[in-house]
Amino acid sequence: MAFTAMRTVGAFKVLAARSSLCLSRPGAALVARPAGVRTFSAAASKVSKVLESELKHEESQYEKSKEVQNFLKNSPFKFIDTEGDVNMALERTLGDKTVRVEFQLSSPMLGEEEEGEADMESTELSISVESKDGAGMTFFCSTQAGEDHRYVIGSVKTFASAAEKESMTSYNGPEFEDLDDKLQEALDEYLAELGMSSEVCDFVDAMASDKEQREYVRWLKYTKKFMES
Repeated sequence: MAFTAMRTVGAFKVLAARSSLCLSRPGAALVARPAGVRTFSAAASKVSKVLESELKHEESQYEKSKEVQNFLKNSPFKFIDTEGDVNMALERTLGDKTVRVEFQLSSPMLGEEEEGEADMESTELSISVESKDGAGMTFFCSTQAGEDHRYVIGSVKTFASAAEKESMTSYNGPEFEDLDDKLQEALDEYLAELGMSSEVCDFVDAMASDKEQREYVRWLKYTKKFMES
């Protein structure tokens, strides 16, 4: 019994020694790098090169429109734009009230769909007028092609507080076209007094497209930077 146990222990020692020798061989220490690592580096490099080419092309083609430049020089509105954010706004103070025109960048897919339809441009926007206590009105509109009356009013919302203005369940007001003709005319004149005009619509359409282009260029830059990190 004791002899058998000693033989067993000896066998374990021999196996352990052989395993140690195998691990110590020069070839055994070389571990093949996973194929996926090399593939990722090559793929990332390829993506980076394509991005660089696209970035150079887009930057060489970009030019801020005249509508944007002229409007910002002569308008009482202050333009609010944050890099990386699709939302933009025009803001001004009128007496004791604040007027804010809000809109977003245009969708390139939408532009392609509308191509050929008399170059029609349309941008959704809202015009809010708010007093210091938070009460006010919001006109939900969209721009339309043409030289006269470049916007269409969809509905008009009235709110008693800032909380009601932002609430997703608050009443957005009736359809504008369902209102009495005289009321429609009066509200349209009031909106014009707030600063809504064809010039504002020209700026909104031009800036919606300009913003989309600038954000695309920014996307190219940051994607390229990530691929190279």
